[in-house]
Amino acid sequence: MLATRPSDSQIATHDRVYRALRSRILHGEISPGEALTLRGIGKEFDVSMTPAREAVRRLAAEGALILSSSGRVSTPELTNDRIEELAALRALLEVELASRALPRAHIALIDRLQSINMTVAEMVTKRDAVGYIRSNLEFHRTLYLRAQAPAMLAMAETVWLQLGPTMRALYGRLRRTEPPHYHKLIIAALKAGDEPGLRLAVRSDVTQGLRLLVS
Repeated sequence: MLATRPSDSQIATHDRVYRALRSRILHGEISPGEALTLRGIGKEFDVSMTPAREAVRRLAAEGALILSSSGRVSTPELTNDRIEELAALRALLEVELASRALPRAHIALIDRLQSINMTVAEMVTKRDAVGYIRSNLEFHRTLYLRAQAPAMLAMAETVWLQLGPTMRALYGRLRRTEPPHYHKLIIAALKAGDEPGLRLAVRSDVTQGLRLLVS
């Protein structure tokens, strides 16, 4: 007997739930260790248990959710070793992405990064943690898209996704009063075509905050 393939509408429903949950986790809207239920997800998005379950399985495969043998669903609570591992991955991937983007860093890109950084500063002033994380990731993604290395960027985004809830906890510990200092150094290095300076600024930016969580 042939297995029944999901319809286009079922795929679209599952994808909608997946993308909405993924965005929340990525931007720190869900706290570390926070429990979710399939019933609650289904009720919120007005879907059956099947698309809710498929979205959760997909996010669990990306490391964004933990799915226990008992069926409990939660965001991960990262150990110090895991945070250090993910910080090291960010340093490896994002430094390389920035380096590859440098030859394509035209004036329009630099202007766009400066504009995004103004939004980052605005979110800091408002003490909007989710807005800060969202605009901070937009700053990095906008630069890395110029690298034209989609597989590498996808890996970096998976790391961001696993760190999302933890980044929210980090924001609370940092108590920022101004945008990240290293963003200005990144922009300055892009303007100057300074690859060593760019690599150092990106490495510092993506690791210095995370170190506070394991100190």
